[in-house]
This record gives sequence, C-alpha cells and structure tokens, in this order.
Amino acid sequence: MVRALALSAALLAASPLIAKEGHEAVTTFTLDNGMDVVVIEDNRAPVVQHMVWYRVGSADEPAGTSGIAHFLEHLMFKGTDTLAPGEFSGTVAANGGNDNAFTSYDYTAYFQRVAADRLELMMQMEADRMRNLSLTEEDITTERGVILEERNQRTDNNPRALFGEQMSAAQYLNHGYAVPIIGWRHEMETLGMEDVLSFYQNNYAPNNAILVVTGDVKPNDVKALAEQYYGVIPANPDVSRRDRAQEPPQTAARRLTYKDPRVAQPYVQRSYLAPERDPGAQETAAALYLLSELLGGGTTSYLNEKLQFEQQKVVYAGAFYRGVSLDDTTFDLLVVPAQGVSLQEAEDAMDQAVADFIAEGVNQDDLDRIKMQLRAAQIYARDNVDGIGNRYGRALTSGLTVEDVQAWPDILQAVTGDEIIAAAREVLQLETSVTGWLMKDDEVTQ
Repeated sequence: MVRALALSAALLAASPLIAKEGHEAVTTFTLDNGMDVVVIEDNRAPVVQHMVWYRVGSADEPAGTSGIAHFLEHLMFKGTDTLAPGEFSGTVAANGGNDNAFTSYDYTAYFQRVAADRLELMMQMEADRMRNLSLTEEDITTERGVILEERNQRTDNNPRALFGEQMSAAQYLNHGYAVPIIGWRHEMETLGMEDVLSFYQNNYAPNNAILVVTGDVKPNDVKALAEQYYGVIPANPDVSRRDRAQEPPQTAARRLTYKDPRVAQPYVQRSYLAPERDPGAQETAAALYLLSELLGGGTTSYLNEKLQFEQQKVVYAGAFYRGVSLDDTTFDLLVVPAQGVSLQEAEDAMDQAVADFIAEGVNQDDLDRIKMQLRAAQIYARDNVDGIGNRYGRALTSGLTVEDVQAWPDILQAVTGDEIIAAAREVLQLETSVTGWLMKDDEVTQ
C-alpha cells in the first residue's frame, strides 16, 4: 500500500526512487508525522503543480451523511484562522496561478498550479487549512445551498445522471460505491456544522494525506519546505480507518428500467463487477483495460464495426473499464440503438457480438495497433505536469504504489490475446451484472 512509499533515512535526499528510461524521475519520502510526499521533477518550464490528496472520499462517509466529503471540499475554500473567506484562491490568482479541488469515491484532492518560485506560499496556505479551517453557520447554510443547486443542475435535471445513480445503486448492495459522490438530496439537506467538523477532524491529517509536487523543482528543496510547513502538523492517531463494508457475492443478474420524458436518446447499459488494479498484481486489470479498448474503444472497435457498420443496429457502442479504484470496480458496455431498432434488439445484438468476440479470439493486428497507440499516448502524457500529478495521486490514494504506476505501461504491453479472452470469460458473467434501459415514457421496448 502507500505506506510502501517510505524510504530509509539514507535515501531521503538521494537519487530518484525510479529513474528508468521512459519513466518520470520520481522521488518519495515520508515525513515524521506520516505524510507521504512524491516529487516528479520536470525542469522544462518554470511551473509547478502542488497537490494534497487525502485518503478519504465519498465511499468513506458515515451512513446518513452522503455528500459530506464533497461538501467539506467546498467549505475548505471558506477561511482559516489566518485567511479570510476566499483569500486562499484570491492569493493564488494574484500570484498568476489557478487552483481547484475535486472529490471522488476514494480520495479528495486540492491543487494549485503556479510559477515555481511560488511553491512555498502554496505549501504555507495548504498546510494552514489542513488544520485551521474556520467556519460559521452562515458558511454552512450558504454552501449547502450551493451543493444542492449543483446536484439540481448536474444530476436532477439530467436523466442520464439519474439513470447512472440507479445503475450504481443496483450494482453495489453493501458498498459505498452505491451512493452518489455528490450525495442523496434528502441527506444533503440535513448536513450541518457537526457533520462537517467531525469529518474534517477525523480525516484531514498529515498521516492521511499525500503531497504530490510536479514540475520545476528539486526534491531536496521540496523536502525542506514540506518539513517546514507540513512536518510541524501533529499526526492524528485517531484518523479514520478505511474499514469499508464489502459486497457479498453477486449470484443473480439485476435489471432496471429508467423512464423519463426528457430522454433524448434511449440506450442500453450493462455493468459487470470487475477487479481493480491491485498493488503488485495488475495483470488482470491490464487485460480488462485492453479488452475495453478492443471491444468499444473507438469507431474501429469490434462492437462498432459489427453493430454500427455491418449490422447497422446501433449508432454508437462503447466499452469502459475504470481500473484505478480502491475496491472492486465495474466493466461497462453501452449501445445506442439505431432508428427503428428496439432496446431489446440492441441488447440482444450486443450480447451476440460479445459472444462472437470471445469465440473468435483477439485479432493480433488490432491488439498491436492499440498497444502502439497506448505507448505513444504515455510518452505524450509526460509533457503534462497536471496529468502526471493526477496519475500518481489517483493511484496512490487507491492503494497502488509508485512502482505500480511505472510498471503499468510495460504490463499493458506484455498482455496477450489469450489473457484478454480469459479475463473476458471471467468477468463478463451475467450473474455479476446489472443491465439498464434508459428510455422515454412511451418508448417501445420490444
């Protein structure tokens, strides 16, 4: 797990942990208070991205307080004992930078992208709000209204988003991934100061955080600044543990139909429970990722060639695999029927096409093409300090290590067609699936 980031004292100021050809130069160390630090040096432009990732997301929320992780993310921009509300972002902007934050199931992250010589100021402010958040009841009331309006705009007024919520709720019976990140409206409406402060005090601590700094920096300089600003914050021995409720075995296929007169384009979606990328054992996840690319990764993918161009039964087909996840994730298929094709006909065609793909096996030319595209994309990605920081932060807060992140491209290249078919047979089982139809009220289903 992330604890593996710690290096011996002799290595703290030494050469990068991994500096193989084709990989970023990464240095890692752990402060005395348990805060992990990752530095990716890139001196091509005088820019730095400073990110603090907390190992807590919406799937870690106490029952009955859905949306509290995202709510706290908003409130972190209010003020501290030394910064007035809005002063944090105002200071970043005044120094020519930009900042924001985001919440997911497995993490909450805060970032600033600024000129490299402003890194110390960013650390000073971020360390301040890690321990000195100051809120009023007016802050709670105002920002609760903001997140409720956000849910109204992005979810309640979007039938696809509402359908997606129902799909997740049906897929996960016992796990926090069943609950939307933004929260259920009826619980969001009751979130108060006590909920916020409890969540903040239990989760926002240096021993529950990872500092990721990318760009024009020197690891030793980052280490000195991190010790100065973050290292003085005491560890929280009572930080919340990620003792999440896990899913029972799924032994029966689940189905749902979501009807909404606002639906512009009906479609069929199916999700299967699937293993995530595990530390030191990413091979199955790599096979599933390549399976998603081969099946529905673009217009030349198997499902699109077969269903859209040959049979003309759909206008779109896609396959998706979200491998970076702390717990079991999903493998998803989606087909949008062509004019005059019912949802049942589209689903049947999708099932037959998947069965044909498994029976025929992987076309080696297609696999080689996708691997070449991935290799090129991975090379280009090293030019983006924002993308690099996000890649490491997401992985590390989801249980992977630096070594796992850097091994991933080579693991993808080593996957064989037989391994992809084996993963498809293992994961694409109806017993572990949810099939959903998104449709208008008057949609013909047969």
